[in-house]
Amino acid sequence: MSAITALTAQNTLGVQGIFEISPEFIGKQIDSIMNDMGADAWKSGMLANAEIIKMVAQKAKEYNIDKFIIDPVMVARSGDSLLKKSAQEILIKELLPLAYVITPNHYEAEVIVGNKIENLEEAKNAAQSIYKMGAQNVVVKGGHIPGIKDAIDVFFDGTSITEISAPRIKTKNTHGTGCTYASTIAAEIAKGNEPLKAVQTAKDYLTELLRSSTEFKIGGGHGPLNHFLGWKMSL
Repeated sequence: MSAITALTAQNTLGVQGIFEISPEFIGKQIDSIMNDMGADAWKSGMLANAEIIKMVAQKAKEYNIDKFIIDPVMVARSGDSLLKKSAQEILIKELLPLAYVITPNHYEAEVIVGNKIENLEEAKNAAQSIYKMGAQNVVVKGGHIPGIKDAIDVFFDGTSITEISAPRIKTKNTHGTGCTYASTIAAEIAKGNEPLKAVQTAKDYLTELLRSSTEFKIGGGHGPLNHFLGWKMSL
């Protein structure tokens, strides 16, 4: 079930426009879902402003959501900011402590901890710092950390650090990788899997989608992943 937080006009070449949904209407969407179907897990993605973040945090508390997977969409893979600083601060203060699993890329992790991340050891330190800020499980995505040959993500559960590695796949069709990763983690947790197992499954799935996307060409820019993995299609 989805509660839409923003409408976008976008294609493989970029984003041409964003229309933010009012926080009040987002709250109504969440109420509609939770008062009827309910949810075994929540996953948040793009929360476009501080008021939307506050509404989502308020509803998560209202419904006592204990399996909340947060993809903190704050900084793009290019390093460009996607949230104003004031909204970033609200996300860190009000939403992060509600996270069962949080999945920042290394740029977002830098914003959260206030330090640069330039190698794997610094990613591990960041994961531990984010845990101390309230998240129960932390995945610092290492796809763009300098000097790392493979795509290594760092998982920390408050007790031990696990490196989750996969080969880099050479493809320009990477649109939606972070969203897919966090959504798969949420789906696996909703099925009853423990966080580390959920993250490992999501990493394997994402790697196969990236590998398949090399032959899945849509549009003239950065195309989407091949979510039709295993289906026979002609495009």
